[in-house]
Amino acid sequence: MLAYSRVFAFLGISSFITGWLHLEWFYFPLVAVIFGTSYYLGSGGWRYVLIVIQTLPRDLRGVRKLISVKRTMAKHRQNKESIAHLFKSTVVDKHPNRTAFISVETGKSMTFAEVDSFSNQVGNVFYGANYEKGDIVAIFMESSPEYVCYWLGLSKIGVVSALINFNLRGDSLAHCINIAKAKAVIYSPTFSDAISEVVSQLDNDIKFYCVGDDKNSSSDVENLLPLMQQSATTQPPEPKERDFYDKLLYIYTSGTTGLPKAAVIKHGRFFFMSYGLGEVFDVNTSDVNYIALPLYHSNGGVIGTGMTLLRGNTGVIRKKFSASKFFDDCHQYGATMTHYIGEICRYLMAQPPRATDKGHKLRLAVGNGLRPQIWREFQTRFGIKQIGEFYGSTEGNANVINSDNTEGAVGFTSILAPSVFPVRLFRTDELSGDLLRDENGLAIPCKYDEPGEMVGKIISNDPLRKFDGYLSEKSTSKRIVHDVFTHGDTAFLSGDILYQDKYGYFYFHDRTGDTFRWKGENVSTAEVESVISKILHLRDVVVFGVNIPGTEGKAGMAAISDPENQINLDDLLDNLKKSLPPYARPVFIRKQHEILTTTTFKYQKVELRKDNFDPSKANGDALYYYDSRSQKYEPLSVDAYKKIMNCKMYF
Repeated sequence: MLAYSRVFAFLGISSFITGWLHLEWFYFPLVAVIFGTSYYLGSGGWRYVLIVIQTLPRDLRGVRKLISVKRTMAKHRQNKESIAHLFKSTVVDKHPNRTAFISVETGKSMTFAEVDSFSNQVGNVFYGANYEKGDIVAIFMESSPEYVCYWLGLSKIGVVSALINFNLRGDSLAHCINIAKAKAVIYSPTFSDAISEVVSQLDNDIKFYCVGDDKNSSSDVENLLPLMQQSATTQPPEPKERDFYDKLLYIYTSGTTGLPKAAVIKHGRFFFMSYGLGEVFDVNTSDVNYIALPLYHSNGGVIGTGMTLLRGNTGVIRKKFSASKFFDDCHQYGATMTHYIGEICRYLMAQPPRATDKGHKLRLAVGNGLRPQIWREFQTRFGIKQIGEFYGSTEGNANVINSDNTEGAVGFTSILAPSVFPVRLFRTDELSGDLLRDENGLAIPCKYDEPGEMVGKIISNDPLRKFDGYLSEKSTSKRIVHDVFTHGDTAFLSGDILYQDKYGYFYFHDRTGDTFRWKGENVSTAEVESVISKILHLRDVVVFGVNIPGTEGKAGMAAISDPENQINLDDLLDNLKKSLPPYARPVFIRKQHEILTTTTFKYQKVELRKDNFDPSKANGDALYYYDSRSQKYEPLSVDAYKKIMNCKMYF
């Protein structure tokens, strides 16, 4: 009723002004516009207009890039093209003798024509062995130029490759092969022992192909190299039916909260992730891309190598990330761009200064997870002109990009026309993590600077809004929610908490489930981790909430890497008092020799949460608690632990 009364009041005042000025009534619409504009600006609307003016150039650039990518994808979809087709037509045919990939370890390089021939041999071998469209082959190898050729060659005959983390062993490795329902595994001789250990755990009768001679294997293993040498280098027979949205790869989550899940990557999504980012940052054939991230993961294996396959630049591949050799490699190979993820930037910052810190040609670093606390220092020290931070998951549709180097931001959406890219933040319940609903049953959007879960609207006929999910239907259903933007819609839950400023920029806040409540306040584990890590000169730090009997909420606990027992907790506390409010300062400290991470540098918090602050589960690690009487961190003895558990000590 209030809205209607305002409309009638507005029309009435406009009518009065028209009559008072003795104007003809056909001037009424003009008077209404002038009066409405004046009222809007006079009541503070000028601030919104100013923000629109400031962000319009950014938004127009973004819309132009978005339209370009969508049009290109629509054309490829209409033509039913695959990544292999696009690689051949846009790169191989135009630049056959240009260097495609270089291996840092071996120094070996491959031209685009050689990549095409090698991948054709792979495709012909498996076609001759009666593999067909829809079959799954797992790849269990170190990063190398050949790694890309194997999955590319398999894709030419419609076979889907499951890219498996080469660090996995035992149950986790068997799980990844089994859930993919792989008919075969391609592996390096280096991993023959790991394969032998899981053969008895595999569900299917699986064929094994070793890239070389596996002297420890049974007679069931074939050496793939001789088979390829006897195979034709010409294009293998293509599937009769193909589509731009056929399955291309399975890429697994890191498994920080359980066994890895296999995310489905279709040709169209691969194109969007690699070609789209290349379009945003103007990646071209003259770029040299240094790739030190694992190729079984999306950042290195899709975005990194995909730019080479689809945009024709050179990819320099290192088998394993090395902080001490990172910029030496960039200098040696003339790299103009690189990729980062998680904690890599922090590891690089922890290295001693050296001449190659700026003695390189890097213009762009693309990735996600660069913490705002070290952003400026990282960019300044290493002289990288542009940080291409983006937000998104391998499988999700809630993806945004920081295309204009705004410090700390992970991306943006338009303030003027947010519906152009329907990605929003919505309020969540502090305890359950579920989306909060209004009286109409719809999710409640966050205000500016208010933390909320990132949600992307799913539109099945829009290539950028699709959600292909996981192999597991149960895992897929957990990420889907209904009646969010409008009644009857479907949306993707990112599982991440972000906030958005008045200019439309998004900033990462925390994972859902990681943020906890203490002393009536919400505590972001990511924020506390960043502060402590910076105080302690970029050490590994994990922060999580723990339950204390007799208290509400969860108290903060920090596990800190301190193998040589060098951390002075009094100094740490003094700095925490300067940097964090009382409720955000950890109540418990655990000094560890080493904090376990995944191979993509994500901390494994599950076991730490299970250990809690129990001295009997500390495995020899030193535990401390904040004593409100002494106002210091004191050693957590068994006696002190019992007092806490019996509610005889207060916090």
